[in-house]
Amino acid sequence: MPFRDFAIMLAVCLVWAAQNIISRSVVTTMGVPPLFYAAVRFAVVALVTFPFLRPAPRPLWRLIVVSLLMGGGNFALIFVGLKTATPSSAAVVQQLGLPITTLLSVVMLGERIRWRRGLGILLTFAGAMTVMWDPHGVRLSGGLMLIAVSAAVSSLGAVMMKQMEGVKPLTFQAWVGLSSLVALTPMSAALEPGQVQAGLAAGWPFAAAVLFSALVVSVVAHTAYYGLIQRHEANLISALTLMTPLFTISLGVALLHDPFGPRMAIGTAVAMTGVLIIALRGNRVMAKLMALGTKPQ
Repeated sequence: MPFRDFAIMLAVCLVWAAQNIISRSVVTTMGVPPLFYAAVRFAVVALVTFPFLRPAPRPLWRLIVVSLLMGGGNFALIFVGLKTATPSSAAVVQQLGLPITTLLSVVMLGERIRWRRGLGILLTFAGAMTVMWDPHGVRLSGGLMLIAVSAAVSSLGAVMMKQMEGVKPLTFQAWVGLSSLVALTPMSAALEPGQVQAGLAAGWPFAAAVLFSALVVSVVAHTAYYGLIQRHEANLISALTLMTPLFTISLGVALLHDPFGPRMAIGTAVAMTGVLIIALRGNRVMAKLMALGTKPQ
């Protein structure tokens, strides 16, 4: 990989890591309801990418379902989860997307898993469970469980997207924005009274966070990432995405004082090892699926 492309990948991963930190601040420090934050974010995405709605890939129903799974559903769960989960722990648990994508591909695409990828799946789950564990047991109802569900939802969307042909990045982003906006707006109105006032009270920092998330993360970083997948081996790109959780942990500890003790260190190391094994041992189709399934929108 040329240094220029590596630098682009580095910047993309740093942007995604910053998104985790900023999102945590929006739903906690700024007090903005998470569904409202997601709805406003996708409203900006829909507005910017509206000219790319046509021509829409067929079948349209599958495109809408995939858009909701990888867009509104995924981000709604992440933002709600970040109200109680630290960005550092969330970044590790999000790595469950790779083994879940692998398992779904077996059921839906007829893929086969050999022992090395099986080992990677076990290590990733073990590492994530280590991070989610506390002295009183697994946090079955905590924010990290919502993060784990978001990984599964995004993985299902990635596998379904593989069954579609000719989906261009900006066209997909346009449908993600529109579908997510239509779904999240009434949900926020019903479940988050006073959400507009909370957003207005947060002021320009909230506006800046929305613009960063919608434009820099979704439009710029996504487009750059998709170009890298087209130019390089998907296995390599999947492995390099491991920089995202490492950057997130570093930023979380430095800026938000996230706790990082022995349990977190061991869980992170085990999970990252498992993800790396899956990424490096997967075939080209699986590697591209895993890359799509773990990529923030």
